[in-house]
Amino acid sequence: MLSTFDPRTPRERGAGSVTDWDEIKQWSDAVYMPYSVRPVGRGLVPASDMFSVKIAEMTLTRFSYGIPVALSEFEPEAGNVLVLTTLNGRTRHEVTTKSSVDLRSGQTFVVDCSRVDYGFAADADHLQLNLTIPHRLLADFALRWWGRAPDDRLWRHKCVVGGPGSPWLALLDYASRTLATDRDTIAHSRIGTNLQEIIAAQVLEEWAASAGVDPAPAPAVPAPGYVRRAVCYIEDNARDLPTVAEVAQEVGVSVRALSGGFREYLGITPRDCLREHRLEGVRRELSSHATTTVAAAAGAWGYVNMGVFAAAYRQRFGENPSDTLRRGSE
Repeated sequence: MLSTFDPRTPRERGAGSVTDWDEIKQWSDAVYMPYSVRPVGRGLVPASDMFSVKIAEMTLTRFSYGIPVALSEFEPEAGNVLVLTTLNGRTRHEVTTKSSVDLRSGQTFVVDCSRVDYGFAADADHLQLNLTIPHRLLADFALRWWGRAPDDRLWRHKCVVGGPGSPWLALLDYASRTLATDRDTIAHSRIGTNLQEIIAAQVLEEWAASAGVDPAPAPAVPAPGYVRRAVCYIEDNARDLPTVAEVAQEVGVSVRALSGGFREYLGITPRDCLREHRLEGVRRELSSHATTTVAAAAGAWGYVNMGVFAAAYRQRFGENPSDTLRRGSE
């Protein structure tokens, strides 16, 4: 077993295991995405260790069920990439419908659950250090760094990366040690944003190498300028809730062309982009000392129905808006 790779504080390491399936599902749905889980054996009661922490927009989790399990039916609509590192035990990852790969301690599996079906199985001794990364985030970084967003040659490719002694594993160890000592600074500051970019760069480089995708900029297929201008316009005007038609008019293309460009180069729609910037804006307000109520922060970004807003916020960040507000006021 890898004895490091623990982002918890000493106090958090003393927390007991969770045996309630409903509690485990509520947590795993929030930090990963909804999926189906089945115990492998009869009459088994879980003894789950669950921990999560944010690195900017990514979620790092340390997780085990404490029993043999099989997972499937990961919800593609959640739009997440999973980067799954086995710390202990043995895990099995579906590569195709007829093949799988077994991983042991120190090995990592990458899968974009928004693009492909996926199945996972683990023995009773398994322990995972996982990253949940929005597909949109990796597409944005690739567009910025490579001049284009990757196609399905990358996104539909499942692979093993890293391994004992690899730069990837060293980066995970660094992230875990740092989070264990200065959680809030890493999770919500510029340091966290920089760490997120380093992690994204390493994931994209190793993933692309495995998929046979050349990450070098390709001038023949650059991201159109109107896509970049549209993203900037949405970011600058998210409080005003611009319509897709207004954004398209601003950058000089049709609604159809704008929507197609976003799907091709960013893997999202213009509405997805607007929703993301609004939720991020509310989160910044809640994390500041200037905001005193959730309603005020949400209202500043155009939210009227607090129930709809709270549900979207929980799905996006894995916590209630009030939790963010309380932490920001401490």
